[in-house]
Amino acid sequence: MTEITIIGGGLAGSEAAWQLAQNNINVKLYEMRPNNPTGAHLGGDLAELVCSNSLGSNLPDRASGVLKNELRTLNSMLLECAEATALPAGAALAVDREAFARMVTEKIQSHPNIEVIRAEMKEIPQTPVIIASGPLTSDSLSQSIAKLSGEEHLFFFDAIAPIVHADSINMNIAFRASRYGKGDQDEGDYINCPFTKDEYYAFVHALQSAERIELRSFEDAILAGVKAGAFFEGCLPIEIIAERGSDSLAFGPMRPVGLRDPRFDKRPYAVVQLRQDNLAASLYNLVGFQTNLKFPEQKRVLRMIPGLENAEFERFGQMHRNTFVASPKLLRPTLQHITRDDLFFAGQITGVEGYMGNIATGLLAGINAARLLANKTPLTLPNESMLGALCHYITHADLKDFQPMKANFGILPPLALEKRTGKRERGQLYADRAANMLKSYLDEKHD
Repeated sequence: MTEITIIGGGLAGSEAAWQLAQNNINVKLYEMRPNNPTGAHLGGDLAELVCSNSLGSNLPDRASGVLKNELRTLNSMLLECAEATALPAGAALAVDREAFARMVTEKIQSHPNIEVIRAEMKEIPQTPVIIASGPLTSDSLSQSIAKLSGEEHLFFFDAIAPIVHADSINMNIAFRASRYGKGDQDEGDYINCPFTKDEYYAFVHALQSAERIELRSFEDAILAGVKAGAFFEGCLPIEIIAERGSDSLAFGPMRPVGLRDPRFDKRPYAVVQLRQDNLAASLYNLVGFQTNLKFPEQKRVLRMIPGLENAEFERFGQMHRNTFVASPKLLRPTLQHITRDDLFFAGQITGVEGYMGNIATGLLAGINAARLLANKTPLTLPNESMLGALCHYITHADLKDFQPMKANFGILPPLALEKRTGKRERGQLYADRAANMLKSYLDEKHD
């Protein structure tokens, strides 16, 4: 039986391992946690979710929904686990973090063709390998990748949101609702903390002047050559957003559209939404509230949120380094390295963003590695499919402005549409074309 090494037991590495094992290939899956902690992960389970517990929209006419449907077509194991551990979240797919990671870990560790090795892989092996080491790739492996590629790594900084205990939320102020009434029609899937105008500006002022955590020592070594404030635009800390203007949060993560404060029967000036974070509904995370404030400052400032004045925090927000390679110069759309057919990259290290993008590229790398080892041509998915478009973007983008990209309709080839075509109708047309093109391609390649 053929053998392959996978470095990294996150979303991409776990999905890749499953796809290979299902194709009767022996997998050695290296995961350095918990022996070598990352500073962002909490435990040693595979596929641990760090930033959020939401895997994005489930709606078939949204980009994330299109990608999910493609992964169902391609038999994603991690998507099955996510749906089996889903929590109420309106039209989104949110999961119980611990239950999800535990289920993935059990499936991977019990597969007869997968051996999980709890150790750090410091160098790229010369045998078939998939690197799915994620945004917190160790320094040793990073150096090995740099030696192979001859290209400078790109870095940015990411942040994770705080989590509070449900029984510490003041429900005399906060209220349950989903935007525009979506989700559970009785009470809604989100807890909403509404602001008056005065409360909002007082909160923003406190946020702008609060003290921030200095970058930790393990990050100092990679700061040379990195532009100050090199944050990923899709995951900015709230204090960075607030710096851009006092109204920026009200038009961003604190936008109040689609909600009415039942105390006054009107739309609040701004709102912070909390999403269920575990199956017991005892923990809730602050949606879009990534932050790098000092922990005492987080407690002080976040308790200014109406309804959270007595909040108890299970986890404070923090910022961490994310690493990704110069994919436009280093990778092919098959996720193979340009100089080595048997070297694949997958997950966030390639420049895809979002949990589903990580799972999707892990799945494709696993399928293509299996095809290569079976002397078949790796798949280059059509650009009209969402996964094909993601792989095309990360391998063809202008390196000068290259930033991580999540599934969105803007990376798909444009459709000839009438000017009056509505957003949902336009999304459905893209979704239908993506599904048809993927099916035709897979039918053609079914060998």
